[in-house]
Amino acid sequence: MRTTKEEKLALYKKMLTVRAFEEKTGELFAQNLIPGFIHLSIGEEASSVGTCSVLREDDYVASTHRGHGHLIAKGADPKRMFAELFGKKAGYCKGKGGSMHIADFSLGILGANGVVGGGFPIIIGAGLSIKLRKTGQVGVVFFGDGAANRGTFHEAANMAAIWKLPVIFVCENNLYASTTPAAYSLAGGSIAGRASAYGIPGYVVNGDDILEVRKTVGAAVKQARKGNGPSIVENKTYRFRGHFEGDPQRYRTKNEIEDFKSKHDPIQLFKAALTKEGILTEKLDKDLRDGVATMIEEAVRYGQDQPLPQPEEALEDLYTNP
Repeated sequence: MRTTKEEKLALYKKMLTVRAFEEKTGELFAQNLIPGFIHLSIGEEASSVGTCSVLREDDYVASTHRGHGHLIAKGADPKRMFAELFGKKAGYCKGKGGSMHIADFSLGILGANGVVGGGFPIIIGAGLSIKLRKTGQVGVVFFGDGAANRGTFHEAANMAAIWKLPVIFVCENNLYASTTPAAYSLAGGSIAGRASAYGIPGYVVNGDDILEVRKTVGAAVKQARKGNGPSIVENKTYRFRGHFEGDPQRYRTKNEIEDFKSKHDPIQLFKAALTKEGILTEKLDKDLRDGVATMIEEAVRYGQDQPLPQPEEALEDLYTNP
């Protein structure tokens, strides 16, 4: 997949936006300004941005508990996202969902999900809908290495395969399922390797290389749109923060974390590549970062300034069978 200079700069800016959003979210959480738990995707920006860069606006995405990056990459507005994190009425879910349950159907975002593996059945339903309606859309479900060991993954992969649904399974293998190393818990050593059991393609990707992610997911999306069925893409990546903010991280060493930060930061790697190509200068890099920082600060102020929902609104947007 050829990526133009303009597209590369747009990808870089989007990665900077995801990183800045996550870093600011971490700061606000530490100040006790965000309720509940948050799970940051710092270090995984190439996976989220590279994947969503090949999707149409009407394509579907089912996200995870670590979903801020997926949502921003798919086009969500940081202002409304911060409003949701603050529990404000202007948030995507009217302040009722919080960090792990942001959705915007108009952008094809079917929701972040606090249940590990909860996105698999959702994307299967979306994929079947696409096939029945013959719209040429695709559905992407993000999941971690831990979710790949749950029954919903295998059920979804089997169903997508036998029905040839236009679904791409994108695993963000960050080497740890919460606190459990993938090296211990992942039979066979690869999620993508499991694709052969279902008779579908599987690809292992350097998840720190945004252009490699974009190329591989782009090819899988192209095949899905042609009616050739699902694929599994395993983006090998690493989260720089704990499983959740406040995680003591006794399951890995500080040296390991610092080593990955210094050698595998997807933003620094892409910056170096763009600089080498003559696309990015230090001045342009500073201008992009300053612009993103200003946008994020404005988004935070917007979220903080919005009103809280009224108590009686807790009874709205509820659904039940008669």
